[in-house]
Amino acid sequence: MKIDELFALLRRRGVLWPSAEIYGGAQGLYDYGPLGAALKRRVEDAWVAWFVGASRDYYLIDPVEILPEAVVRASGHLENFTDPEVTCENCHTDFRADTVLEKVRPEGVDGLTNPEIAEIIRAKGVKCPKCGSNALSVPKSFNLMFGLDFGVTGHDRVYLRPETAQSSYLAFPRMWDVGRRALPLGVAVVGKAYRNEIAPRQILFRMRSFTQAELQIFFDPERFPVPFDRVKEEKLPVVRAARRLAGSEEVEWTSAADLAGAGGLPEFYVYHLLHSYRFYRDVLRFPAEQLRLLEKSEQERAFYNRIHFDIEANLESLGGFREIGGVHYRGDYDLSRHGTGSGRDLSVTLTGGRSVLPHVLELTLGPDRAIWALADLHLVREGERTVWRLPAYLAPIAVGVFPLIEKAHAEYALRLADDLAAAGLSVQYDATSSIGRRYARMDEAGTPFGVTVDGDTLADGPAHDTVTVRERDSKGQTRVAVAELAARIELARRFPRPPSI
Repeated sequence: MKIDELFALLRRRGVLWPSAEIYGGAQGLYDYGPLGAALKRRVEDAWVAWFVGASRDYYLIDPVEILPEAVVRASGHLENFTDPEVTCENCHTDFRADTVLEKVRPEGVDGLTNPEIAEIIRAKGVKCPKCGSNALSVPKSFNLMFGLDFGVTGHDRVYLRPETAQSSYLAFPRMWDVGRRALPLGVAVVGKAYRNEIAPRQILFRMRSFTQAELQIFFDPERFPVPFDRVKEEKLPVVRAARRLAGSEEVEWTSAADLAGAGGLPEFYVYHLLHSYRFYRDVLRFPAEQLRLLEKSEQERAFYNRIHFDIEANLESLGGFREIGGVHYRGDYDLSRHGTGSGRDLSVTLTGGRSVLPHVLELTLGPDRAIWALADLHLVREGERTVWRLPAYLAPIAVGVFPLIEKAHAEYALRLADDLAAAGLSVQYDATSSIGRRYARMDEAGTPFGVTVDGDTLADGPAHDTVTVRERDSKGQTRVAVAELAARIELARRFPRPPSI
């Protein structure tokens, strides 16, 4: 589907809509409706189960979203967290430089200086996307953080966090004491981050308030044991930086062993790159042929990263591959900077007495982007039917319950819906219009199971009650005993188990 068509469908079904919509909306801000909020929670819980659940030494925390100025100064965000901004001197509209250059330089502007960007604009005759004027300014750096006045007097300066990762670094000394004082130690955060985007666009893909799921793994740079032999033969769809610089973005299916051998990547990095790739392929169920692992060059990657791969999905609504997650080897940058900024030694003493300043491996997901990708890749049209083929464990509604004839079957169906809800399942009761229309509504919402109470249910008697269970994807129908129903649905709702690290 095209972006406008997909957004209209998601808005109509209560997945998401513009924030403050009755006032015309607020650029770069979106609210989730009932379906969207439930789906987002399921995606986040699946991520926690897969990543935090991979080790007994990985933990989920919930820190605040406001950071003192000293934190973002030490982290480098006050100085480096910028995007090049271009202003049209005719209509006075501001744009991100990569936006105005996307047709002549689709690979973006990462690694280019502002004068180099200005030269491309001049040489290619780039015009304002809004008014068509060629009066575009020389790019200037625009800091993306939201600053706030803090305290009664307002003299203190604080910032809304630009990424959740900083909260994990600040928590590391405390988590060292809370945990078993051993490395590797994982600290995960799922929460809001804020960026004052110059030109928010592509709906959930570039917002000013968004959710990040990030796991920071603190490890001993001399020893990070992973069960690499278990995965060394598995292949990954990679696009290496050197190949891109040579002019090709063609995917190469490369084994983990080759990436860690001739490819020159550390085994611990390749193992976690594969672990992340499996989440998108096996948990979110994105088709393997629609995924790629794109390596950023030294010039392109963020200032704190030593190795940087983006995990991208090929999305029809957005015209190609878009980033939905990443794997970043950040070295000792973060703890070193915060140690200097705070005046505190953040190194730890390991068994045997060796002192180590841990390095950091970061595994990330953009839950908002994942939701859009789940719609793009799993919402399909089948004749007159629209089906959202979500994995059963991600579906916002686990089961729809319908009385075949409202007057005759509603009392039993309502009681059954209450019983399933009491068992912890999300239930939608629907008694309006024909049974076919009710199935269609549930198909469009991604509900994997529809349960119909009919005359046979009441005729079976309390000891042998059965209902018709319809499966969304196959449209197949079977009779299932009511006593077994909740357990059967609950089994399908369990998240896939991650391999232990």
